[in-house]
Amino acid sequence: MGDLARTRFFAALAAVSTVGAGLGIRAVGSGDVAKYGGDALYTVLVYALVVLALPRARPAVAASGALAFSWAVELFQLTGLPAEWAGRGALARLVLGSTFNVPDLLWYAVGAAACWAVHTSLRTTARRTADPAPPADPPRRTVRRTVL
Repeated sequence: MGDLARTRFFAALAAVSTVGAGLGIRAVGSGDVAKYGGDALYTVLVYALVVLALPRARPAVAASGALAFSWAVELFQLTGLPAEWAGRGALARLVLGSTFNVPDLLWYAVGAAACWAVHTSLRTTARRTADPAPPADPPRRTVRRTVL
């Protein structure tokens, strides 16, 4: 499997896992843990989708894009349209939310920062294992000169 295919595979796996974690946290969690954990996971999902679509994206670019998208959706809630649409369907409520909340902006940044840190670490580790240190120079032979 090539590097791009491998990156896309793991991004898709991360996206599916994140959806599962998000639904799980809503099912078993309550209060601030469920609310703000879900906010961070929302940005994690967006990050995974960015990397799935653009597997060569650097971690900082993917994190910035995911954070900008998450903030845009949160600010869109100020228009009232997401709340109206959320009343019509669960998918709109899950994707767009319904009510603007300032602390959500912070938790989106937490999700983006976590993704950046993990992605950067994985890329660094992958580069180290793909490019092992070159072998040491062979020992030099010493030549003895005899003086006549």
